[in-house]
Amino acid sequence: MWYNVVVNEWGETTYVPTTAGNILLAAVILALLAAALVFARKKAAHGSETKKLSGGLTVKQLIFCAMSLALGTVLSNIKLFEFPFGGSITLLSMLVICLPGYWFGLGAGLLTGTAYGILQLLIDPYVLYPMQLLIDYPLAFGALGLSGLFSNSKFGLIKGYLVGVAGRYVFAVISGYVFFAEYAWEGWSPLPYSLVYNGIYLAAEAAITVIILAIPPVQKAFARVKRVAVE
Repeated sequence: MWYNVVVNEWGETTYVPTTAGNILLAAVILALLAAALVFARKKAAHGSETKKLSGGLTVKQLIFCAMSLALGTVLSNIKLFEFPFGGSITLLSMLVICLPGYWFGLGAGLLTGTAYGILQLLIDPYVLYPMQLLIDYPLAFGALGLSGLFSNSKFGLIKGYLVGVAGRYVFAVISGYVFFAEYAWEGWSPLPYSLVYNGIYLAAEAAITVIILAIPPVQKAFARVKRVAVE
């Protein structure tokens, strides 16, 4: 059994992966990454490493996006704090998903963010309504790819990260206002509740991340990684 059907204390039905399900998912991610690496080596052997695939990404770019996707998924499970009605403060997982946009531009960023959202839906689903699924997963996490708007800007990683997080925040607020209004705190109307509730965990992780990115050695390290990625 890969998932357990769980009814929480509010009578809602959610789906939680078992240990076997998490192992299977990790194996699939590793298999896909290995397949991408094998494919890239074959292409490189024929002198075609820089040829673009049908999605507009080169093989090398695809590998870096896959690595970000895998690392972001791992970090998303390292939760510094988890909120009862969805949302958590993770160990830099949003930053890692913003990296492909920072490296390769908007298209790669949106593609990686959307793929990450679908993967999060498989790993840690919290679904009550079909439209909520779309907003909370592909759209909200896909918005992290807006980091690509600043791929060539000075301090582009910080700018892009903050815009990506802001994009995710917009979708999270919409979801909270439309689908979770009944959980608003006593005395709060749904919109202010959603603004504050989603702002707490997203702003907390963003603040931690920006502080880390402001450290000069960290900035240099990310700059070196980008040079390797784009060369």
